Amino acid sequence: MLGTHEEEVRRLGLQHRVWQPYVLNCWRRAGITVGKRVIDIGAGPGYATIDLAEIVGPNGAVTAVERSHNFVQALREAVNARGLTNVTSHELDLMNDELPKETFDFSWCRWVAAFVSDPARLVEKLAGVLSKGSCAIFHEYAHYETWCCYPHFPNLERFRQHVVAAWRESGGEPDAGRIVYRVLRDHGFIIRSARPLIFYIRPGDYMWQWPAEFIDVYLPRLRETGKIDKAFDEAVRADRMTVS
Repeated sequence: MLGTHEEEVRRLGLQHRVWQPYVLNCWRRAGITVGKRVIDIGAGPGYATIDLAEIVGPNGAVTAVERSHNFVQALREAVNARGLTNVTSHELDLMNDELPKETFDFSWCRWVAAFVSDPARLVEKLAGVLSKGSCAIFHEYAHYETWCCYPHFPNLERFRQHVVAAWRESGGEPDAGRIVYRVLRDHGFIIRSARPLIFYIRPGDYMWQWPAEFIDVYLPRLRETGKIDKAFDEAVRADRMTVS
């Protein structure tokens, strides 16, 4: 839905940096440390993969799986640039291909269940590569309608509605966190922790870059697909600048 072009690779890098402190804290609480084996599901350009590889060290291993050829190439270039020898990558489709025939201590899955056509199938596949006592970690939206501004900006809220509509038309579900919680239990997983992450941010806050960049990158995608016109594009950008 978001594309795999260079601009999206850069946006994902910004997104990873914004979320990195919360992610590192999550991994620490889960127990990811030196010597562990981790599978990074829907790894994208590999930003989390790199962090995980550095945490588990040379005695551990990270396996990255990703559908996009462009993202896999970016991931492999990043791994080579850092001289990491504990990362393997696989270009595969999570819905149609099998996961690597290995066993892992942890799985990491960020904003992937929201984009696949069948989250239950994804969880079923994960269950096949995670041994008893291992840990699956998901980071997903649960209530995308809370993406809003105060004071009220109608064009920005209409933008959110367009995003949600396009998301569901593509076969995904933005509120996938609710689905994941249910299907994990259905497949024999025990929920050890579920934490809501709720943020109220101002334009001067570091995290503000994340929604601002998403608006700038995704507006052209909506125009390409004919979902919006130039006038609406400009109105949304004007509102975003007003907020900033």
